[in-house]
Amino acid sequence: MSTDTNPQDPRRTAELAQRLSAVRQRILDAARQRDEQRAHGGELPSLVVVTKFFPAADVLRLRELGVRAVGENKDQEAGPKAAEVARALHAQEPPVSPPVWHFVGQLQSNKAKHVVRYASWVHSVDRASLVTALGRAVRSHRDAVAAGETAPGPCAESDLTCLVQVNLDPEASAHDTRGGAHPDAVADLARAVAGTEGLQLGGVMAVAPREGDPRAAFEKLWEISQHLQREYPRARVVSAGMSGDLEAAVAAGATHVRIGSDVLGPRPAVR
Repeated sequence: MSTDTNPQDPRRTAELAQRLSAVRQRILDAARQRDEQRAHGGELPSLVVVTKFFPAADVLRLRELGVRAVGENKDQEAGPKAAEVARALHAQEPPVSPPVWHFVGQLQSNKAKHVVRYASWVHSVDRASLVTALGRAVRSHRDAVAAGETAPGPCAESDLTCLVQVNLDPEASAHDTRGGAHPDAVADLARAVAGTEGLQLGGVMAVAPREGDPRAAFEKLWEISQHLQREYPRARVVSAGMSGDLEAAVAAGATHVRIGSDVLGPRPAVR
């Protein structure tokens, strides 16, 4: 993780501001090219800035620059970072509300009890056992909060928004570590999420396959989303697109894009 811990460094803040402005312009330009069916009433796709391997100081800078949603891939990094950010923002005068934390990486079921303490969203629900673990974790967290045993996380009062992660290249699943449920399994997973106390079905998420046209893959995700909405009209989220394929995702109807390096710069060396 980066060793830069000074949120007041004006050079880094200026760099992030410039990069953030460029990404927001890309989102705006791409959204203008959408057809009417995928325009979501003219609402721009939401930006989730993925801060993996970058310090809490950068999250604080992003919050100052108006970023409301940040994403993380690893619980062991996300938990301490979210706590540090919350403390720093609470200490400001007046206090500033923390960003909304989105967990976007592969999640082990035994980590669910940690993630629900800080995350409002989990984008990577890809199996029934994880649905069960997340529901149990939310209920346990609420019981602990009611008993005064822990500080309340976002899901103490609001249900955890879950997205079903879809594998858009299931033939590659044997050697692709990015996860995702087979498209044929999406309906059953969605029903499991919708039927679990403490969870809210938000929609779908996917990562474009390593090979091939990302636009074609995201078109498939859009079709899966449309089918899902026939049964769950409020599950309208389509989380798709990263730094390299943002435009393809927005053109295909993404409601949320997950951008890391194009906002934060090259990933720092991990020690």
